[in-house]
Amino acid sequence: MADALIDGKPASLEAAAARAAEILVQARLPVVAGLGADVAGTSAAVLLAELIRGAYDHLRSDEIFTDLDVLRQAGAMATTPSVARLRADVLVFIGDDLTEIWPELIDRLAPAEIPLFDLEKTPRQLIWIAPPKGAAIEGVRITSIETSNLHVTLAALRARVAGKPVALAAEALAELDTVAAILNKARFGVFVWGPRKLDRLLVEMATGLIIDLNKTTRFTSLPLGASDNAAGVTQTSGWSTGFPMRTSFGRGYPEHDTWRFDAVRLIDSGEADAALWISAYSPATPEWTREVPLIALVAKETRFAREPAVRVDIGRPGVDHDGADFSREVSALVAREASNRSDAPSAASVLKSIAEQIASNARQSGEGA
Repeated sequence: MADALIDGKPASLEAAAARAAEILVQARLPVVAGLGADVAGTSAAVLLAELIRGAYDHLRSDEIFTDLDVLRQAGAMATTPSVARLRADVLVFIGDDLTEIWPELIDRLAPAEIPLFDLEKTPRQLIWIAPPKGAAIEGVRITSIETSNLHVTLAALRARVAGKPVALAAEALAELDTVAAILNKARFGVFVWGPRKLDRLLVEMATGLIIDLNKTTRFTSLPLGASDNAAGVTQTSGWSTGFPMRTSFGRGYPEHDTWRFDAVRLIDSGEADAALWISAYSPATPEWTREVPLIALVAKETRFAREPAVRVDIGRPGVDHDGADFSREVSALVAREASNRSDAPSAASVLKSIAEQIASNARQSGEGA
């Protein structure tokens, strides 16, 4: 199998790096997108974006900013899965996609167990707002709120927790009052949600409800976050530039704007004229519709409708090579040893080769002048 492909034809990694460097340097505004990489890969991508005065974005940015925008505008209270499992006497699940986002959720939070650090040692209560059809957990009685409008439901629940009137039918009002009573009597409660079905307003409403409850009891949240090492990339970007993704070096220093530096918008609008796509965790492909020269550092199973100008199949962190990324299990960055080590290059190594090629070309141009 070839190390890389240039215009669909086999090539060496060195030739691929040289061609990628050429494309990026010639671009008016290149974009580093996808950014599904570990800490080392993200650091290398940010440094490359700075070198080429480009912008960078993550393929899950819309989901990331669902939580992050609320956090930096209104604040938030959050905890870890371990604390939720050990202390929470009330769990509140929001949405029907939680176990899709994190298949190990139920095993990790163990709602059927009595929380170890709960002094009263009573069975844990689980409230599920907008649960999946037929939701059931062995050994757990689920108090569910069926709804097709989460905005109305959360707003009404927040009002009833505060003892304020709402205009609802008697049956719906009784259902909300039952849940409100459980929340108000909780000793330590945890709201759990994912970013796929919730928008920024819903996250802000849930956060406001948590703040209200903390006036009389203890409540916090466990946002599940997005995939493709979204939290790890956010943290790495933060300590690298002071900003999350959707940041540009176009002026020679980092600028952050969630609208201006959205990779899909930049390319579809014609502002960006070349792209470097990185996706080591999944076979994801770009969502933009406009064709630009594309350099793809991707998982080997990735398929494109149109062959990229340069393609390098890279390894998955923690599988093909050692890596560090965010772990939902401990809510922190962890080091992972390769479980099935292979010869597939890491995103970081390929990105560094491209950067070195650009620097070498610049030195040669300077010497020639």
